[in-house]
Amino acid sequence: MADLLLERRGDVELVTLNRPEKRNALSIELRLELAAAFERIAEDDELGCVVLTGAGTAFCSGMDTTQFGGDAENKRRLAESSFAAFDAVGRCPKPIVAAVNGPAIAGGFALTLYCDLRLASVDARLGFPELPAGIPPAYAAARATLDAGLARELCLTGRLLDADEALLRGVVSAVHPAADLVSRALDLAASVAALPRAAVLETKRRILLEREQVWGPLFEREEQAFRAALLGEPG
Repeated sequence: MADLLLERRGDVELVTLNRPEKRNALSIELRLELAAAFERIAEDDELGCVVLTGAGTAFCSGMDTTQFGGDAENKRRLAESSFAAFDAVGRCPKPIVAAVNGPAIAGGFALTLYCDLRLASVDARLGFPELPAGIPPAYAAARATLDAGLARELCLTGRLLDADEALLRGVVSAVHPAADLVSRALDLAASVAALPRAAVLETKRRILLEREQVWGPLFEREEQAFRAALLGEPG
């Protein structure tokens, strides 16, 4: 069974993380598939928008920690697959709608923050609970998307938001019953894709430009810190 499902819906691509038995934890293999998929999406002129969701009852539980450790080659693959996946999503020139169908925590929450629009199911939980384990959260992704106070709170406390609070705090723009979430996200994506394509792509270009010019140094510093922790490279 494929770890990533791709389904074309007109000029919208539905991308589904498909490891429900692992709560869609991001294995090395899934991260590489995700990177390859978004690289293809970036080059597909027929696509106007993307929906990213998870199979089963979770959006994504973060990195697959069962693959942590190992020899130098495994650590290198862990690092490079992570950079490839998040970079491909974060730099995608097409608008991305996250359909957060359940818990989106740690790296899974960061993944939603790389998306442009976020809808949640009533069962969604979002945040960075990895802090108590001594792992610094993805503050760059949080700060590039959320207001400063909320970004600092979530990154410094590890507190999770439920769907209602996520809506109240502007983390998501709508909350829907779980059974309706993906269809609502597809409707939203179709409405974006139906707008004048050149204007939408130019708007997304400016969104990416803001991330690079305003938050680029922060993303770079976090990558350096991750490499230092995992690979022993200078931080």
